[in-house]
Amino acid sequence: MATKGGEQQNELSGPVTGGAVQAREVHGGVHFHHVPTSAPVPRQLPAAPAHFTGRTAELSELDSLQEQGGRTLAVLSGPGGVGKTALALHWSYLHGARFPDGQLYVDLAGFSGEEPVDPGEALGLFLRGLGVPPEQVPAGLTEQAALYRSLTAQRAVLVLLDNALSAAQVRPLLPTSPAGAVLVTSRSRLAGLIVEGARLLDVGPLGMTSAVRLLDLAVGGTRVRREDLPARTLATMCGGLPIALRIAAARLVTRPRWSVERVVAEMDDERGRLTVLSALPELSVRSTFDLSYRALGPTAAALYRRLAGHPGRDFGPSVAGSVLDHASVDALDELIEGSLVEEVHEDRYRFHDLVRLHARDQAEPAEHAQAARRMSEWYLAAAQVADSAVTPYRDRIPYRFSVQPVNLPTLGRAEALDWLEVERANLIAAGRVALDHDWPDLAWQLADVMWPLLLHHKHYRDRAEINDRGTTAARRWGNRVAEAVMLRRQGLACTTMGRLEEAERHLAASIECATEAGDRRGAADALELLALVQLDQGRLPEAVARLTGLVRTNRELGAPRNQGLTLIHLGTALGRTGRTAEGLAALREAEALFDGLPDPDPYNRARVTVATARLHQRSGDSAEATRLGERALAEMLELGSAPGAAEAHEVLAEAAVDPQRAGEHWRRALDLLLKLGSPRAGRVSARLRGVEPPAG
Repeated sequence: MATKGGEQQNELSGPVTGGAVQAREVHGGVHFHHVPTSAPVPRQLPAAPAHFTGRTAELSELDSLQEQGGRTLAVLSGPGGVGKTALALHWSYLHGARFPDGQLYVDLAGFSGEEPVDPGEALGLFLRGLGVPPEQVPAGLTEQAALYRSLTAQRAVLVLLDNALSAAQVRPLLPTSPAGAVLVTSRSRLAGLIVEGARLLDVGPLGMTSAVRLLDLAVGGTRVRREDLPARTLATMCGGLPIALRIAAARLVTRPRWSVERVVAEMDDERGRLTVLSALPELSVRSTFDLSYRALGPTAAALYRRLAGHPGRDFGPSVAGSVLDHASVDALDELIEGSLVEEVHEDRYRFHDLVRLHARDQAEPAEHAQAARRMSEWYLAAAQVADSAVTPYRDRIPYRFSVQPVNLPTLGRAEALDWLEVERANLIAAGRVALDHDWPDLAWQLADVMWPLLLHHKHYRDRAEINDRGTTAARRWGNRVAEAVMLRRQGLACTTMGRLEEAERHLAASIECATEAGDRRGAADALELLALVQLDQGRLPEAVARLTGLVRTNRELGAPRNQGLTLIHLGTALGRTGRTAEGLAALREAEALFDGLPDPDPYNRARVTVATARLHQRSGDSAEATRLGERALAEMLELGSAPGAAEAHEVLAEAAVDPQRAGEHWRRALDLLLKLGSPRAGRVSARLRGVEPPAG
């Protein structure tokens, strides 16, 4: 395009030398923009990223921010290698026409392993790019910033501040023009920029579709598309992290005869995965994470190393603090701020899988083991709080902590069950860790302390593993009483699942262990469960005789709660033999015992009501059965016991005169049992079909 001085103006870099008006083509038309005489149009952005894919939500959020009017200021934060710079560049090139006065770029080297760029140095670069002769660039930061603001005040300029260390480093580089935009990338969240009007955008790993697409584009050809399942596995191993995906793609590109499955096999061992993803010095996952690690303070660095041994996937702040000699909220905040730990929900945090592997590699074995023990013991101590709230009456084997855990939750009964449910996966994982480290007493305690959750929420799939691990731990520990407890629970689980022969074997072994240990109470509990097996097998006279004897045993042992449990089972057995009056008498005695306990047991007290309602229903007294069934249902719902509520619905369905009402109760019972994975669901489903009108 011609200028007044007759020179040709290069739109990308050349200066305007003789006039105040510059014309350039925009979207096929001509746009006139007034600029100061001799003002260049800087085009400092690096090349657009190759193979960019995904990020639809992030791009939309940046678009919406731009459309709000006024200066756009966005901070893109996330771990190293997640693709923050690629996202910023991609958006910048998409919307370059909105910023006809140019683009400014600087790598602030906040996490480069070198000295971060001084704001004055960055301002000097920008001022020279805006046409200020080097000799006219002010020496002081204040004067530089003032001149920079003056030159950009009326200009539509895009500024990309890459790899920033802090808000203080960024603040002098912010232009004031309402037509401009500033994108900042950092591994830190730079919350200090919120007062400047910044929007903070967390940039996370790519989703599966985008990750596989990036692999496909980077490798080229059809190799990735031909091996879709291995490609998805490879994307998972890379954790959706673009830098890791590009390294894996480079591995395939440089070995054209390798299959994707071959690279998957190479990365299958977690211990060597970072090595595979760090083979290229110019593109290394380990080096990327090293820079973030070296930027941490001593306490945060210790927390980073030690949290890598956390037994489960996500964790709360209290267990994180358990690995430090002196609790420090600031240390966890530093990891979050540095994008080394992700906040997935309120007060719930998680490592990216590859970051976790890096953190683990920084810890010495002794430090790793000590941290694992402290976290496992914190989970035990916190679960003991919940256990005491839900089942205060339980006998427990004492445990001596290596370091007394602190910052434990304060829980009422309802909150305790919720806490156990939230931490269920972590508690199970902590038990595995304890057994793997050969801490059998701790592993057993972590299995035992989950009893309240298994009692009320069942979790049939977990119970077998928990009980098996508890049995193994007790045997390594050499504690026959502890072994008897776990064998008894496994017998109960097998009974519930209908595996009666297996249940008998576990219960017989439990009786043997308890008897050898002189634990008469434990042996009696296992014998009672054997009586329940006999009930399920239809051996009613044997079950009644055994339960009658156990009532006497519990009375002799001075165990009113156990006596009450036995009376519930005896009343049920007597009712099934047609001895309704004797069964109701046994249940009345059980009711009196539970009402008189010093430590209340509301769940088993509600079970007495369910059993009584069932006996009335069997004897033909539907009205009394319905009255008691509704009371029992309300009690079980208040306790949060889905199994108890399902049983109450079954009793109400049996007692209902109206088929529609019966069907409603069968349906609700079925819904609860299906959620629990209960084997009773099949029988209840059949009863529901029996009362529902045929389709059509």
